[in-house]
Amino acid sequence: MLAFVVAGLFVGAAVGLTGVGGGSLMTPILILLFGFSPSAAVGTDLLYAAGTKAFGTLLHGRQQTVDWPVVGLMAAGSVPAAILTIAWLHMVGLRPWVQELMVVTLAVTMIVTALLTFARDRLVHWLQARMLFVSGKSRAELLAWRPAITVLGGVVLGVLVSLSSVGAGVLGTTMLLILYPNTRAVRIVGTDITHAVPLTLIAGLGHLTLGTTDLGVLGLLLAGSLPGIYVGTRLGRRLPDRALRPIIAIVLIVVAVSMIYKTLHFGA
Repeated sequence: MLAFVVAGLFVGAAVGLTGVGGGSLMTPILILLFGFSPSAAVGTDLLYAAGTKAFGTLLHGRQQTVDWPVVGLMAAGSVPAAILTIAWLHMVGLRPWVQELMVVTLAVTMIVTALLTFARDRLVHWLQARMLFVSGKSRAELLAWRPAITVLGGVVLGVLVSLSSVGAGVLGTTMLLILYPNTRAVRIVGTDITHAVPLTLIAGLGHLTLGTTDLGVLGLLLAGSLPGIYVGTRLGRRLPDRALRPIIAIVLIVVAVSMIYKTLHFGA
């Protein structure tokens, strides 16, 4: 039992230090260290994420750093996608190949998350610089399509999060930074965290109906993560972000490759 509290403390501290989504670390820990099946790890982590991000939403809501219309657009795509993905899991069942699909989806999403953790700022600046050279008419057309693109991005996040529990953090934030370049960074973060709450809650409850979520472990993880986030946030003010993010990115890639190797050679 203590091991789960320590795991929650570690992941919470990492989130506080770097801002990297807890799912990128918690789900692999549950699979590789505690022997959880992919479905059980994903389901447990989704409700864990919903609980922790609900607290963040409360804080951002009080600070008025949430763009609610954008949250609505993202949720319009992600929530139906999550429901359909859970319905598909119910239909096909948690067969071995489905478990392998979840591990591969998790690993690939982790690698993309790691790359964006390391190079997101450069990518966003490069894309925004290209936008400066777009003509006024073309820019107006892009702005007209932006709500639809936001909904479509929500669909992608809904599927990824439901299968892997990863994607709502770094991937969602990157999408918002690209689509809404004039929005303050703190408002981008608040919007992404707020959108993640209904997505992870619905996907998590969907996994709960599959009968794989461990509520006892969930409580232990939350007990460790909340003080971990506090400690990590305090330490993060003193440690250089440029040094921390590459370390986290490398850890994510190594863990992702380990899970793929395990799946291909030993089964999920």
